[in-house]
Amino acid sequence: MTVFKRAAADGHCRVGAGPRNLLLGLAALLLSGCAPDHVLRSASEVHAGSAASSGSAAPAANAVRSGKAAGAEPAPDPGNSLRQAFAPYFLLGTALSAQQIAGQERGTLPLVQQHFNSLTAENVMKWQLLQPVEGQFDFSAADALLALAEQQGSVLIGHTLLWHEQTPAWVFQGPDGGPASRELLLARLTSHIQTVMGRYRGKIKGWDVVNEALNEDGSLRDTPWRRILGDDFYLTAFALAQQADPAAELYYNDFNLFKPAKRQGAVRLVRQLQAAGLKVAGIGMQGHYGLDFPALQEVEDSIRAFAATGAQVMITELDITVLPNPEQAQIGADVSQKLALQARLNPYTAGLPADVSQALTERYHALFRLFLQYEASISRVTLWGVHDGQSWRNGFPMQGRTDYALLFDRDLTPKPAVTALLQLAAESGGERRE
Repeated sequence: MTVFKRAAADGHCRVGAGPRNLLLGLAALLLSGCAPDHVLRSASEVHAGSAASSGSAAPAANAVRSGKAAGAEPAPDPGNSLRQAFAPYFLLGTALSAQQIAGQERGTLPLVQQHFNSLTAENVMKWQLLQPVEGQFDFSAADALLALAEQQGSVLIGHTLLWHEQTPAWVFQGPDGGPASRELLLARLTSHIQTVMGRYRGKIKGWDVVNEALNEDGSLRDTPWRRILGDDFYLTAFALAQQADPAAELYYNDFNLFKPAKRQGAVRLVRQLQAAGLKVAGIGMQGHYGLDFPALQEVEDSIRAFAATGAQVMITELDITVLPNPEQAQIGADVSQKLALQARLNPYTAGLPADVSQALTERYHALFRLFLQYEASISRVTLWGVHDGQSWRNGFPMQGRTDYALLFDRDLTPKPAVTALLQLAAESGGERRE
């Protein structure tokens, strides 16, 4: 694999310990002459792997630019389009895997173009895939996704810059194998954000700058970022992102934000960012929901609370599991949970019963009806995947289950929920903004 290498001696910005005060730290960065890197070159070959890898991307970029990303496939039907139906209200997005970005699933990309106008990388823009080895960046899959978004007339959302998961172990390690110093970790974070955001400056609508920094009680999660950089690590990340691309929208993204305590923690975090002079364009409410949770009132209360901060509200990572939740599992999306497969918790391997399918349709309808009620505050709703076979829900919190969490089945056939949502949007009667 050909990769791009950066060495400390090549003039790339490195930030030392610096002052703990955020505003002084920002001033130090600006006075240092550090600037985002606009001239990086992507890897010319593919970073291969599983769903957590970037997949075959360099060929995909060329194919997308020539309009042949998915081969000779039928054009989308403009008269039956979720993206057009909801265009008067908010962007409608989906997350794509490396294989989908590379055009390796026949029929998927035309379906995406027909129904979605916002794209997010499911994995290929996470640190683990972009910079698996220190100083070695592989942008091939991310570049292909950008080309796809441009070809389809969609916006691209960057996901994610700082997260405690899917970040290589080396990021938090010092030369002796022990924990990295604050100075070293800050330099690595600075380099990563400047390099990644600098490459896509002016091309990506917005970034999930910090992902899942809160516990369920609203307190800061204990992660290597917090332990090494301090409690203001999220302030540092937003400051670096704002410097790297001043025009990009910057977001905080987390799951279970319908819970009152976690909701209050997110509001507190956003207010602290705003008080420090940092812009927070949006708060991403991850929608990893079920047929009977959360209560719609809890979701509504969070929409109202987040809108009151002045930030946009985004429903991100939306999927609705139809499977029973293990008693020992926490509701949400903590990917560290890994439980043994139990047959009684995997009841629909032969297909989804009609009554459960109807319940799924009603749940999607109820949620989107709520979203439309607050469309003035909601800028985007993103489904976490295109079809059921792709959904991470099949492997969470136990591997090997068969879930039906999305709007399209494993054969890319639209579910009854799609018809219900198209009708709901039509009945709402908005004027197109797309």
